[in-house]
Amino acid sequence: MLQTVKVPTTDLTKGMFVSGLDRDWLGTPFLTQGFLLQSDSDIERVRDYCEYVWVDIHKCVYVSAKLQRRAQGERPRVPLPEIFKGRTLQVYSDQAEWKEEHPRATRALNSLLHDITDIFDKAAESGKLDAIRLKTAADPIVGSISRNPDACLWLGRLKQHDEYSYQHSLSVAIWAVALGRQIGLHKRDLRSLATGAMLMDVGKLLVDPELLRANRALTEEETREMRHHVAHGVHLVKKSGIINQDILDMVGFHHERHDGSGYPRGLKGDQIPPFARIAGIVDTYDAVTSNRSYATARAPADAIKVLYEQRDKHFQAELVEAFIQAIGIYPAGTIVELTSGEVGIVVAESRKRRLLPKVILVLDRKKKPYPRPKIVDLQDTQTPYQDKPISIARSLEPGAHDIDIARYQF
Repeated sequence: MLQTVKVPTTDLTKGMFVSGLDRDWLGTPFLTQGFLLQSDSDIERVRDYCEYVWVDIHKCVYVSAKLQRRAQGERPRVPLPEIFKGRTLQVYSDQAEWKEEHPRATRALNSLLHDITDIFDKAAESGKLDAIRLKTAADPIVGSISRNPDACLWLGRLKQHDEYSYQHSLSVAIWAVALGRQIGLHKRDLRSLATGAMLMDVGKLLVDPELLRANRALTEEETREMRHHVAHGVHLVKKSGIINQDILDMVGFHHERHDGSGYPRGLKGDQIPPFARIAGIVDTYDAVTSNRSYATARAPADAIKVLYEQRDKHFQAELVEAFIQAIGIYPAGTIVELTSGEVGIVVAESRKRRLLPKVILVLDRKKKPYPRPKIVDLQDTQTPYQDKPISIARSLEPGAHDIDIARYQF
């Protein structure tokens, strides 16, 4: 029997477990990890938002004959352990508060950025990567994200280097490890994810810098040259003595897409190695949320929407949903406007209630700076300054209202 079934909301009954919506989770009150329909009011609330949903029949309390029949022909939802066969998955829990982890994360990322810059600069000259240094460079951020990912997620939003390639390598490493943690991969696999993410675009060291900076559409020949960075990267990594297959997969296949529309081989579905599927997701997310020569950064929530809309087209749905659970709809460092009119920066999210994170309030309702920014937990039923609870109205573009999140280091 298949695991999930597409069900019109008119056919919902109590006891069904909803694991997917016909729209993105953003702006809905539902938990992204799914929920059990326990009452008629639960069903009515789903109908208010959706025309159909996906029901996980393995998690249902009650499975009707009609639901069993509907399962025929539907695409199965693949459990994460099946995607990562041969690996023991585990459940991580936060071992430190954001304020406690922040200074450690800062030291880890500063050190990693220094290492990335030095390793890449020397590789550009010698044509060889320092494999030993790479092996240990990622350990501090793996440790930090394992303890509490929010501090690194916050710092990953800061522009710490003038070169996009260096910042991109740092950021995708953070997103990849955060996703690996959500999946439950062992720390040795998290280290491979971090290293592979840092090296995904190393082949661009051998691409004409003018092409990398181009803010125009590339010609067919230029596009072929740009895409050749994948082969350059694999060659450089192998030449440096790196034989970890997961890392090689990330470098070689991070531009492959679930529907076969990617390159260099046009692989699809299960033909794409699992770590490369992760690489494609985090590479796209970071690109969309970063300023590049040909595009301005978009809000994290917009990037999440892009990924969500590409489920089972460019990216495997199960991994997209795990990524959303890993970083949240409003990841740490996101600038948001609240229903009160105030503007704040997301500090730390609730692992279960993604729409109600902790926020540093930096602008008042008139968009004037607060003399002393204050942290508010949106899960509180009351707040010190108004009678009714507030929530996030919308996420804002990076740099909105001239807010520099680097100023707010608590």
